[in-house]
Formats: sequence, structure tokens, C-alpha cells
Amino acid sequence: MDATRGSISSASTQSTKDDSTALSNPFVLRHGRRYLRDLPYPLPCDLPELQRQNLHSLLASSAFGRALGSTPDPHDPPKKVLEFGCGSGYWSSLCHDYLSSKGIENVSFTGLDVVPLAGDLRRQGIDWKFVQHDLRKVPLPFDDGEFDLVIMKDMSMVVPHGTPSQRVLDEALRILRSGGTLEIWDADHIIRSILPHPPPPPGKNPEEYHCAVSTGTFLISPITPFTEVHNKYLQDSNNWIQEALDKRKLEATPCARVSQMLLQETEALCNVENRRVAIPLGELRWERENVPERNPVQRRSSEAAKSKKVGLAEGSALTEEQAALRYTALLVVIQMIESLEPLCFNLDTPWGTADVVRLCLILRTSISKIYHIYGVACDNASSNTVLRFLFSQIRLVRYPSGFLPRWIHSAGWRMPCGGGF
Repeated sequence: MDATRGSISSASTQSTKDDSTALSNPFVLRHGRRYLRDLPYPLPCDLPELQRQNLHSLLASSAFGRALGSTPDPHDPPKKVLEFGCGSGYWSSLCHDYLSSKGIENVSFTGLDVVPLAGDLRRQGIDWKFVQHDLRKVPLPFDDGEFDLVIMKDMSMVVPHGTPSQRVLDEALRILRSGGTLEIWDADHIIRSILPHPPPPPGKNPEEYHCAVSTGTFLISPITPFTEVHNKYLQDSNNWIQEALDKRKLEATPCARVSQMLLQETEALCNVENRRVAIPLGELRWERENVPERNPVQRRSSEAAKSKKVGLAEGSALTEEQAALRYTALLVVIQMIESLEPLCFNLDTPWGTADVVRLCLILRTSISKIYHIYGVACDNASSNTVLRFLFSQIRLVRYPSGFLPRWIHSAGWRMPCGGGF
């Protein structure tokens, strides 16, 4: 065992005494939200962001139909699982439930992260251990071939691309046993538009295709047609997110690079497979052409007819579950923009009037859709109440009250002296 590991307990471990000193005060408060100090990681480490990440994990597992991309071998199931950048540990919990549903028990889970944000999953009956370690510092505090399954999720926001990411990948392969499985889950942080009626991937997997049809998502292949997003507000957010991540040498579109990175490891990896899924942020206009009453020949209408599920409304191309999945994706995107916004703008300098109005309209429209999908009557008062909470998190400052839309003032907001929130 590596001497730099230090003592290992069943609850929490720090890799070295120096690391313990360096991480004794890892957080800094910026614009009302808690961030990691002196790290390139751009997202907050507070309760709203942890909830967003949990929702994102649930969204991903729902879109893919399960919490693991690989199918565990019943004759050689994984017994030791490591999750890189575990955060709240929710993904490990999902994996535990998935493996248990397959009859695979007695699996040990280890979460690795720079700060202890995860709760004690042992209370849920999970064999769980947390190890505190800065992922940028190698070697990691684990033995060679120690784990059967290594999961790297959303690491594009953690490790800069280039040499640092290659170093982390090498470490993941070192601690993975021969015959083990490495899974990399990630999402692009730039929103794109999918062109109408994308063709199915060549040589499509029937199980994956059926999952995409049932969830209202689209399998992505090199022939899938994409274009720049048409919504000018998302265009703006794409631009400043790209700029903010470039400054930190983080990858804004990691999905296209994962396969290339893994295929380069020909000596260490075999049976490299990938699966990419696009989740629309709402019902697409051209999907309505496929509603059975209008065009019973189209692909999605025939599949919808077979599923015998009822849509949200007459003429809708989506079932309730499909629409809920898409609006959940919309909520995750909006909350990610909210989490990144304090680092992408100087909040001591006021935005222009148009910026405030655009953000208000985006949030209000999204809240109305989310309320609709869950059957909650959404009037101005209820949406304004949620918006008030969201703006209290964003903490825009120094806005003359006359700049704000009238419907915000009608919700009973009061501007402090000098304007602002």
C-alpha cells in the first residue's frame, strides 16, 4: 500500500498531512455562493449546486435507461467501485441500486473528491468509504489494480484538458484491475440545435434505439446533423461559458473528445464503446408533424402508437414522461447557467437593461413550463415567487428599479437604496 495514503477509516481519509493542512479551509464566499478556493473548478459547492448535480445524475441515468453504461458480468461482477469527483455521492447510490436490482450484492463503493460533500451512505445500507484527495495530485492514494469499476463523471469541469487530464486517465488505468471497466460520463456545456428528422445511427443497437424512442431522446453519431442554437439568449450564454471555461483550460464540449482519448490507449484498453444521447429542452416544432393524426408513417408516431401512452395534450408528440425528462434537462441547463454566472461576469458592474430582461424572461418561461409539466397551476404570483428566490441566489446589484419588468414589482419586491437585489 502506498505510504502516502495515510490511515484509512471507514468514513473519511485524507491522503497526506500536507494535503490536510492545505484543505483545512477550502472554501471561499463569492457573490453569496460558496466556491472552492484556488482551484479551476468553476461551479459552486453549495446546496443548490449539489441538488442540480443530483438532478443531472438522475436525468442522465433516466436518458440512458440505467446508471451504468456497461452490463455487469453476472459471473464476474464488480466488487470494488471508485467514483472520481463523487460530490454528494448520489451517483454511487444510483449504481448501488442498479447493481442490487441485478442481484449483485456486497459491492464496496469509494468516493474520491477534494472536499467532503457526501453524506454517510452507510445509513442507506451501502458499503461506502470517502477518500479526500486533490485529483490534480498524483499518484492517487490507491494500490495498482485495486478497483473493478472506475467511474469518472463530469470530470471536464474538474481537470484541465491536455496533460492534466491525460495524467488523471493514466492514474485511473493504474488503479483499475486487469479485466475491469472504466466508465466516463460527461455532458457538453454548450447548447446546440439538432436539425429536423435526424437519421438513426448506422448499425444501431436495438436496445439503445428503443430506449431513445421511449424517452424521447436522440442517439448521436458522426452523421447526426447539428447547427448553432437559434435562441439568441442561449447564444449569449454559450459565448460567455465558452470564454470562462477557456480561461481555466476546461473543455466546453468534452463528449466529442472522450472516444478519441480512449482510442489512443490501445495498449491498456480494449472493447472501447461509446453512446451519446441528445436531450431536447422542450418539444420540437417538427416533432408535431409526426403526431399519429397528422402523419402515421413517421418513426416517432409509429413508436408512440405501439407504446399506447397518452401525450400531455391533444396533438402533442410527447408522452408525460418524455416531456418531464426534457423540461428537467431545461431546468438543469438554466441552473448551470445560474451557477456559472458569478464567475463569468463582474457582478459589481451592472448589466445592461436588455440583459436583465432577457434573463427574467428565460427564467419565467422555463418555470411556467416546469409547473405545467407537473400539473401545477402557474400564475404570475407563483412564478414570481420562484423567480425571487432565483434572483436572490444570482444577486444582481445596482439596478435602478425602473429597469425591472413590471411583473417583478407586482410580486412585492422592494429595491434597497441605490437599487439592486
